[in-house]
Amino acid sequence: MSRTPDTWILTADCPSLLGTVDAVTRYLFEQGCYVTEHHSFDDRLSSRFFIRIEFRQPDTFAEQEFREGLAERVAAFDMNFELTPPNYRSKVVIMVSKADHCLNDLLYRQRIGQLPMEVVAVVSNHPDLEPLARWHGIPYHHFALDPHDKAGQERKVWQVIEETGAELVILARYMQVLSPELCRKLDGWAINIHHSLLPGFKGAKPYHQAYQKGVKLVGATAHYINNDLDEGPIIAQGVEPVDHTDYPEDLIAKGRDIECLTLAKAIGFHIERRVFLNANRTVIL
Repeated sequence: MSRTPDTWILTADCPSLLGTVDAVTRYLFEQGCYVTEHHSFDDRLSSRFFIRIEFRQPDTFAEQEFREGLAERVAAFDMNFELTPPNYRSKVVIMVSKADHCLNDLLYRQRIGQLPMEVVAVVSNHPDLEPLARWHGIPYHHFALDPHDKAGQERKVWQVIEETGAELVILARYMQVLSPELCRKLDGWAINIHHSLLPGFKGAKPYHQAYQKGVKLVGATAHYINNDLDEGPIIAQGVEPVDHTDYPEDLIAKGRDIECLTLAKAIGFHIERRVFLNANRTVIL
């Protein structure tokens, strides 16, 4: 991540109109804000404009006055904007099952400060990973899944999300399909990771299936969840070449590594406010 600790993040989107860049950057100049990073994109197919700016504040900076002044300036563009203060750490709930590689990787990246987030809870349908969460001082909630009362289990999950004030939910190899109701609640702020062998190799032992077919690439996809299983807006993808010398266990090992890297990249994009939803696609600035 390139963001420095002392910068604010300003993100905005609106219909494609003449003067959008000027409206934002001129206002920052007038307020004495120094721009350290600036990216914008205009999607000609959807006629939608997106902008992300990092800036340093002047000594006289007043956040509320800045917000009010910016809202007045961009009202004519029907522009939605978000302002994120320096050193902000997003509150995160991680959902897991039994596989520990993604959880372990994310907790390590949080610990060393690579991902500016605060994991406020780990939720699982199995007790296996509680020692890992406890070692990091993070509350662990084990909600066993009753196949006859899935709604009851999901209500407990949602209660944790609400009570912790989580802004992001990460499905770090959570091996259960969420209900349409929970998917709707989490639409746009829950990230899932899965191997790239879908939809070609579904079901049990996908890497063994891929080995039998002689695949030459394995990889992973991180995406926002929605009610279309594994088909939400894609944030990041990664691939790793394999060949005839790689056995199923080698494919599995490479798959684990690329899942960790791809999920971490997607989370970094999200918490640094680099991801914009544009229908079922994403814009990454």
